[in-house]
Amino acid sequence: MLLHLVKKMKKTKKMKINKKHFRVAIFGSARTKKGEKTYTFVHTLASMIAENNMDLISGGGPGLMDAASRGHHSGRKKKKNNGSHSIGLTINLPFEQHDGFHLDIKKQFNKFSGRLDDFMKLSNVVVVAPGGIGTILELFYTWQLLQVKHICDNVPIILLGPMWKGLIDWMEKQPMKKKLISPKDLDNIFLVNTCPQAMKIINQAKGEFDKGHGKICLNIKKYK
Repeated sequence: MLLHLVKKMKKTKKMKINKKHFRVAIFGSARTKKGEKTYTFVHTLASMIAENNMDLISGGGPGLMDAASRGHHSGRKKKKNNGSHSIGLTINLPFEQHDGFHLDIKKQFNKFSGRLDDFMKLSNVVVVAPGGIGTILELFYTWQLLQVKHICDNVPIILLGPMWKGLIDWMEKQPMKKKLISPKDLDNIFLVNTCPQAMKIINQAKGEFDKGHGKICLNIKKYK
């Protein structure tokens, strides 16, 4: 058993990100516990992503990141010859950080800035689950890069659950009303409350990806 685990670890270390794969990033809180509704939601969605043979990217840590990697692993087991990967972009923190379950590929960061750039470089879809300051930072970083066209303008940002509706309402009533942002800045924002709703958007994006629309993988201009 131990020898099998060692062999598996060695194999994992040699894996590389396949640039031809379609990848979905999931952001969310490290504080959410197993058994909570949001944990189950993310686990189910990640399983569906794997069943559709798509890679998953998370922060590689606990909470909803763990739900994502566990769900993806579970979904892959349902499909034979599934070549998708679970990718963890981990970061050194004084708290709330330990590696999540079953990361096929892991990359370690010391600063959020470099880590966020790698998320943007790799992600074809961004899913934002409920979370705190770190999750909100990831949301707005993605949103700003879309606004200034530093990443493909066909990258959807999917907001999971009712938590985000108040934020979007505020964006419309305050910055938009004051003409600090334009209506088109919300074109790529999708509020969803179920996994099938999220997968419908993800599958539409995958369809465009398969047709060759937009850039393949290298999203940020500086990485061209």
